[in-house]
Amino acid sequence: MSLVHTIHFSPATSSSRRFPAHSAASLRWRVFPVRASLPFPTQKAKYHRELEAAVGIVERACRICVDVQRSLLSSVGGIVEKKDNTPVTIADFGVQALISLELGKLFPSIPLVAEEDSGFVRANNLVDSVVSVVNDKRSSSEPLSDDVVLEAIDRGGSAAYLYGKSPATYWILDPIDGTKGFLKGCGALYVVGLALVVEGEIVLGVMGCPNWQNSGDSLGSVMIAHTGHGTWNKTLQVSNDWSRCLVDGCSVVPEARFCIPESQSWDSLPLSRSFTAKNDADSLGDNEIHLLTTCCGSLCKYLMVASGRASMYIQAQRDTAIKAWDHAVGMLCVHEAGGRVTDWEGGELDLAADQVERRIIYPPGGILVTNGKIHDQILEMISFSSSTV
Repeated sequence: MSLVHTIHFSPATSSSRRFPAHSAASLRWRVFPVRASLPFPTQKAKYHRELEAAVGIVERACRICVDVQRSLLSSVGGIVEKKDNTPVTIADFGVQALISLELGKLFPSIPLVAEEDSGFVRANNLVDSVVSVVNDKRSSSEPLSDDVVLEAIDRGGSAAYLYGKSPATYWILDPIDGTKGFLKGCGALYVVGLALVVEGEIVLGVMGCPNWQNSGDSLGSVMIAHTGHGTWNKTLQVSNDWSRCLVDGCSVVPEARFCIPESQSWDSLPLSRSFTAKNDADSLGDNEIHLLTTCCGSLCKYLMVASGRASMYIQAQRDTAIKAWDHAVGMLCVHEAGGRVTDWEGGELDLAADQVERRIIYPPGGILVTNGKIHDQILEMISFSSSTV
């Protein structure tokens, strides 16, 4: 099954601009240490140059997040509310500006689809703060002007490019997925997520999670995926300690570990008609499942499934549109780790249906992310629950 609606393998091409298989006999969590700049032969990875660049850029973006989080949690200001009542910080804008600038320098023909625009920065007097964090973390020592940084933010905005009906090539960025978790501090998870779509197919992705708890005492993780070369992770800011990621081997729904959005209750989901959810795995009884306590945002749940720490993530249909940056990089990481991502009817998630802006995913219903082995079982439960309502 293809990952998105249209699949081609063509070199990156620009869009009209308005702006100057893995195979694994077992799907158990396993670790394969590798020592290299990338954990697979680059001569066989068509987009290795883009992936290597993306890893370095996302790691620098994570440093912005860590630095800004410290300052925000010890001071007042720097946090504003968007129209949908979700919080946004100078880190969101700083990350988007930094990544936009670096990608624009390295791959100027490839446009960017991203969450934020500079209107919030201007309206809330955050320009100086955003420009400061960008100049501190960019690869060049020459300081940038306010206008250059604000223009870089808007390079990912909805008015920057026109795509049309043909399969498109573009980056998708969520500067901080899980801003509510970012603001909580105390080790709450949040993710910097970047994916590259080439002619309609997600071909690579990078997720940086500064608060991810690794197997030892180290903190912070970078997860990458390249089409046909699997999913891998390493410790944040450590050069080459790559390990292969595979989804877990759970094949029975009652034994699965579940993730759901923090904004949705278990009772709102169709599986609640069959199971009661509990957070304590040691006290599960009949018809009870283990619901993991995770934090805000979608991408950390994809990271949980791709790393084998969770068996599935289910998201109910929402009144608001499903945004591409909340899912694209996670879709590839789960897919390359051996998992599966569909809507609640088993259909593919279509990144190309939003022909003008490529910002919304169709269909707009619920999303199911699993280790693959329990996917069809969950779809049957959803279908049965819907037919008996």
